[in-house]
Amino acid sequence: MDTGIKIEEPKMPETSGESNIFNNLNRGRVAIFIDGSNLFYSALQLGIEIDYAKLLYCLTAGARLLRAFFYTGFDRTNEKQQGFLLWMRRNGYRVVTKDLAQLPDGSKKANLDVEIAVDMMNLSPHYDTAVLVSGDGDLAYAVNAVSYQGARVEVVSVRAMTSDSLIDVADCFIDLDTIKQYIQKDPSSGYSYRPLSNTSL
Repeated sequence: MDTGIKIEEPKMPETSGESNIFNNLNRGRVAIFIDGSNLFYSALQLGIEIDYAKLLYCLTAGARLLRAFFYTGFDRTNEKQQGFLLWMRRNGYRVVTKDLAQLPDGSKKANLDVEIAVDMMNLSPHYDTAVLVSGDGDLAYAVNAVSYQGARVEVVSVRAMTSDSLIDVADCFIDLDTIKQYIQKDPSSGYSYRPLSNTSL
């Protein structure tokens, strides 16, 4: 049956190694859900900068990519972030943003747990495996619900930043520390941002 959803084939980046974590699994169609803020702080904890082309290739190993979502708070005054998100859109990711809200302590935050949970549920009939890149325990209920729909759920995050409740309901937990060599950015490489003038995001 034609669902109208196109299977995307990620481009293989140049990398010196291969992650064999998924090689022996029949993962089928994979949908990836990345909590951008959570991944950012995980990368800081690991002391690396993420190469998002390598990340997409690594997480899709042995499978067909249905969709790769990247969820993040959006700062309208941050031109560097706009350039990064434009690069993401043009390199295999569906970017979901929410404007940052100012908190009483002066910090800014955007919580996209609801958006992640809704997308995981809505797409569950179309994928065999969901890859959730987050350690947020608030997503445990959604992961459990998706599992009851028959999908396999893999959680990818730093162990020290991952809720036990999330690990308990996932089929598989992958510590980012064990795959960091496959997904870290080469210091000599950089994302090529296009000028944002006359460009609509």
